[in-house]
This record gives sequence, structure tokens and C-alpha cells, in this order.
Amino acid sequence: MSYKHHLSFTYLSQEDLLNAGCLDMQMVMDIAEKGMFEFERHHVIFPEKIVQIFNQATQERINCLPATLLDEKVCGVKWVSVFPLNPSQHDQQNLSAIFILSEIETGFPICVMEGTLASNMRVAAMGGIAAKHLARPDSAVIGFIGAGEQAKMHLIAMKAVCPGLTQCRVAAYLVAHEEQFIAELSPLYPEMEFVSTNTNAQQAMEDADILVTATSAQAPLLKAAWMKPGAFYSHVGGWEDEFEVALQADKIVCDDWETVTHRTQTLSRMYKEGLINASHIHADLHELVSGKKPGRESESERIYFNAVGLAYIDVAIATAMFNRARENQQGTQLDLQQSMVFEHPDLKSKLKR
Repeated sequence: MSYKHHLSFTYLSQEDLLNAGCLDMQMVMDIAEKGMFEFERHHVIFPEKIVQIFNQATQERINCLPATLLDEKVCGVKWVSVFPLNPSQHDQQNLSAIFILSEIETGFPICVMEGTLASNMRVAAMGGIAAKHLARPDSAVIGFIGAGEQAKMHLIAMKAVCPGLTQCRVAAYLVAHEEQFIAELSPLYPEMEFVSTNTNAQQAMEDADILVTATSAQAPLLKAAWMKPGAFYSHVGGWEDEFEVALQADKIVCDDWETVTHRTQTLSRMYKEGLINASHIHADLHELVSGKKPGRESESERIYFNAVGLAYIDVAIATAMFNRARENQQGTQLDLQQSMVFEHPDLKSKLKR
């Protein structure tokens, strides 16, 4: 039987997305750059995200991030949870996400999809795009504090834009996490040397060309003395570095400085304490992508990049993944409704009195 008001949507699991070829960092970086161009043209709606923090000390939280892509006629929202204690207390990942995408001609949902893959790839893609403009082209050594999913994705992005990377050092809270990082990433890049530092953050970072902190810690793990002249630093998490790291930087670039001022990252804390303001920020990333401001201008510049996450980039990536999954016939079609409530012929039998 056909129903006039039948509504359905596509459900995409992480496995559907992987099978569709969505683990494609170059695609994600291209989409992110396109999204930044659309942002500059005022072709996106970008409200502030809603944050619910359940534990200020550990930053356990659930965030709701909406955005609309006017050219694509898609409105989306990412519902993302960050529970830093999950790995140690429950042996589970600390981040999970889901996307809902709706078209904006009739307003109906078109897709519900697993969002952790897209979210982690977006974080890494922004770091990769920043590195393309701000890291030294001859960068050879990358160092990590943190060995989780976002650190792993960051290596994929950094290797895509800096193919000359030959050594990867990693420091984590536990040696087992470093070993897992190496076991999972070394088969992808057999030409690279991977070094476990036995939780020694200084060994991971000192003399590295590219430094990445990707942790759930709320502590100044990265010391300014470890960042050599000419190094590029991608700050992923919350408070991960001492203030002097930013104060000594020759350039500070954000994905969006105005958004940073409302968050809890190192730069946010410094702003609230009056240590930095907008005059200390060289550029937002979209200004480098569009060529309005220069990237690296000398071999000796220390450059600090801070991304807090922009919902319109998330939604753009999710939309691209949805389109690729459709092209590859991945996903499950689910009913939202077969008909409107009062069109059901047997409604009387369902009415509870």
C-alpha cells in the first residue's frame, strides 16, 4: 500500500561510511576549505553551540552544534558527547557523536548518521589545513601528546599535507596507549619511524617540527621550552599547554577567534585573564585559505594554531559523506512515518482510553 504522506530517511552507521569510502582526508579537507569560502560569502547560518557541562573538573559534557548550508539547502546538527573518563573507567571511547541532516525546502530529515568519524576527521582536517599554510614545508618530525582517535586522525591529515614527515613520536598517559597508536598507524605509513616515549612528553615534543596535543587533560602539559624556532603547534583539546607557549609564538591563528573567546581552551583562559586579545591573533584560518592574510613568512617563526570546532564545517563534512554513501548505495532506509496520525485507518484501535 502506498501512503501519500510517507516519510523516510537514510541511516548511516560508521561501517556504512567506511564502506562508502568516507575515510578520505583529502575530501574532508577540500570540503572544509569550501565551507570556509561559503562562510566568507555569508552563505552559512552559524549559531552558537549549546553546551551542557556536567563536571567542571573533568569537562564531561554534551554539546549541540547546529548550522545551515544555504547553497546545499541542508540544515544539520551534531549532538556530541565528551566524557574524558570513559577510557579509564569504562574502557570506552571518550567521544561519540550523531548527526541529523534535514533539507530546507520542506524541512524534513534526510539522514541520521554516526558522527564520531566525521567529527574526528574534521578536527584533523582543520589541523591539516592549518599545517599546509603554517608548517615548514621541510617538516620531518611530528610529536604527539595524546594517542587517542583524534591524535591518530591528525597524523593522517598531517601526512597528507606534509608528505616529508619521516618520524612520529608519541607520548600518552599509559605506555599501552602509545603502543596501540603505533600498532594501528605504522601499517598505514611503513616508511615512517614510530617512537614510543614511555610517557615522556618532553621527548615527544622537543625538536619536533610539528607538535600536536590531543588529550582530555586540563593541565599545562606542553612546555614553551620544548617548542623550537620554526615549529608549528596544533592545539586540539582544552587546556593542554602553559601560557608561555602562546606568548612566545610569532603568530597565533584560530579557526575562529570570536568563538575561542567563549570556550575553555588555553587561549580562552588567557583571554579571560586579560593576557591576550584580538590584537594578538594573526588570522582566522579562513583568511589564510582565501589568501586575505599570509601564512608562514619565515623559517624561524613559531606558530600556534587553535581550533575549537565550527559547526558549519561539521555539517558540510557530514553532508559530503551522506552524498558519497548514497552514490555507493550504503545505508539503511528507515520510515519516519507511513502516514499522518489521523490518516491511519485503524486509529481507533490504537487510541488508549
